[in-house]
Amino acid sequence: MENSSRLEKYIRRGEVYRREDLAPYSGAIDRELAQLVQDKVMVKLRNGLYHYPRLSVFGKLPPDEKKLVSKFLKDDNFLLTSPNLYNSLGVGTTQLYNKSIVYNHKRKGEIKLGNRTFNFVDKAAFPRKATIEFLLVDLLNNLSNIAEDSSKVLSRVKERVSDMDKEKLKKSVQAYGNPRTKSFLMSIL
Repeated sequence: MENSSRLEKYIRRGEVYRREDLAPYSGAIDRELAQLVQDKVMVKLRNGLYHYPRLSVFGKLPPDEKKLVSKFLKDDNFLLTSPNLYNSLGVGTTQLYNKSIVYNHKRKGEIKLGNRTFNFVDKAAFPRKATIEFLLVDLLNNLSNIAEDSSKVLSRVKERVSDMDKEKLKKSVQAYGNPRTKSFLMSIL
């Protein structure tokens, strides 16, 4: 326990750490991390990925999703989004989804990090921040993956496009749209 106390000096609550981040502070990092996990001080999220949770009156808080994905990818070049954001567009989508989508250039597939499952999508281009225009293009790109009536959503999209900034939407369509989305939106712009 003496060695793990020494490692505890270098970790902060609420942070996510990779094994290599903590290795300089310990001569036996694997043993000390295993001891911290066994003592329930840290939580092992995945091989080489650990979280020192914040505490609340309800127990341990989960890690911030952006910090978690950033440490996992060893990169900040990603967009964390969810199909739930489509509901904010006002095009008739109402379903709630229990999944997060990570657009990035490194990984693809469903990956479990701690208690959360993230769907990593290797995408050629994506913005740094999800805009309304990007979300509309993304909705049309993923129309077959949502649990909504496609024809109703498409008719509501046609109405919604008339209220949007046409130039920003054209740029988003050109940058992020798949061929089907491009042909649909360019026909109504």
